[in-house]
Amino acid sequence: MAAGEQQQKSGISASSTSSGRLVTPFWKEKYERDARRYWDIFYKRHEDKFFKDRHYLDKEWGKYFEGQGGRKMVILEVGCGAGNTIFPLISTYPDIFVHACDFSPRAVDLVKKHKDYRPDQVNAFVCDITSEQLTENVQPSSADVVTMTNILIAPAKMPSVIQNVRNVLKNGGRVLFRDYAFGDLAQERLMSKGQQISENFYVRGDGTRAYYFSNEYLVDLFSSCGFIVEEICVHNKQVENRSLDLVMNRNWIQATFILGSAGLQVPNGQHDNHTCEDKEDKITANAQKKRICEEIDLSEDFNNMFGTSYNLDEAQIIRIKAKGHDFKIKMLTKEYQHTCKLTGLMLWESAQFMCSLLAENPSVVSGKRVLELGCGSAGICSMVAASVAQFVVATDGDAESLDLLRDNIASNLEPNLLKRILIRKLFWGDKDDLKAVRELSSKGTGFDCIIGTDVTYNPDAILPLFKTARELISSEDSEAALILCYIQRRVDEDSILSTATAQGFRLVDKWINGIHQSNGIIGSWFWGNDVCSAFKNATLSILYFQVRH
Repeated sequence: MAAGEQQQKSGISASSTSSGRLVTPFWKEKYERDARRYWDIFYKRHEDKFFKDRHYLDKEWGKYFEGQGGRKMVILEVGCGAGNTIFPLISTYPDIFVHACDFSPRAVDLVKKHKDYRPDQVNAFVCDITSEQLTENVQPSSADVVTMTNILIAPAKMPSVIQNVRNVLKNGGRVLFRDYAFGDLAQERLMSKGQQISENFYVRGDGTRAYYFSNEYLVDLFSSCGFIVEEICVHNKQVENRSLDLVMNRNWIQATFILGSAGLQVPNGQHDNHTCEDKEDKITANAQKKRICEEIDLSEDFNNMFGTSYNLDEAQIIRIKAKGHDFKIKMLTKEYQHTCKLTGLMLWESAQFMCSLLAENPSVVSGKRVLELGCGSAGICSMVAASVAQFVVATDGDAESLDLLRDNIASNLEPNLLKRILIRKLFWGDKDDLKAVRELSSKGTGFDCIIGTDVTYNPDAILPLFKTARELISSEDSEAALILCYIQRRVDEDSILSTATAQGFRLVDKWINGIHQSNGIIGSWFWGNDVCSAFKNATLSILYFQVRH
């Protein structure tokens, strides 16, 4: 299969850098800054159970681990994880010595706790190879082989990583490389979920990142650092999981590079770029058939990279204080924000910010019929409003979030205030839900104040959000307001405003922390208090809408 045919079959355009929605600069920087932390959380949750032991290394590259003339081979495993490469290797080749590094301290601890770990055979150490030199733990020009499996991630840092590896590799030594290839199932899924950082670079649901390589990109990358291509191949396998009724097209790239003049000489610009296929490439994945794990790095937890992964037993009690209020909220902590699809089970900055503002400015909701959209499981804005409002309806579209919300409200409000707050399911755009919630307002005339915190992060939800708000806002009160508080993530302000205008709203006032200080309605909320001081580093925004008449 030619490279062009491969790209066409995958349904992904190689020429477009924006074929998926890009994450915002805020999140791009956060994923880079907290990369080590995300991987540490990954290994905290999965320990050594996510990736399977890589027994295929002996089959694919066994000849490179055999010392000649009784010489002891020195191997460096970059990005060792929990040891899925190390221990199969030393089991098959007991005479080798392995240096193993990872930038996750938790991963290195897992290696050292492994039953087969011996300090005289394995040197395991923490190292961020994008910023720390391998030569601090490995002698220069001492390694015969370096294995790199799924560790080249951030494109901008790849050349420095390869140069770092080169410093500890002998002249004529080899890099054995294996990573995700362009057109892999995971790339298609991440693109469709709006998790693209840049061209072929994506963030997974747990905050860890992955790059999807083409032959040309990989060859150019290593060649520019003084390596010669010995072998390169893109593997395609169709994996069928009958128990999940799932067919997965997996692509990965495998290559061998030689440092210096030894080995295969490749004419300038002429690389053997090809796709490897054979009749055995379709694998049936059943619980009884374990050989799939020996062929590709696929585990039972694969789908958790894209789906929900949480346990409410891990919920914590968080204390939230605002003027005149002291709440104890049960919730998942934000370390689960990338592994749990149910964002309503966590408490976000904008909700805490709006809670504090309402406590300082009770007139915003005093005596009014208040509706909170997407309140999640905490409900702190609704509970503050309930102390002065005529009544409050707290809504969310997720049943589990609502269950936890009921517990939090029941454990935090006095009986007299519980009578003022109602909890209802509201899936935006659902006609039955809309009708049921609207009937809760006075004679079905709608609500005087609608509040939403961090409900604008999903581009696909913006239109249903404003349609829902337009259906439920009071048709009789010209001062009825829709108040949105959020941190800009995947949806920019222009998109929010254009959708609001199309649904009959007009922007009355706006405030952006540290950038746009309102002199109107919102600005008055900050007089005589220091709410902003606790959130000075958060890029919070507030938009205040009314219906256009």
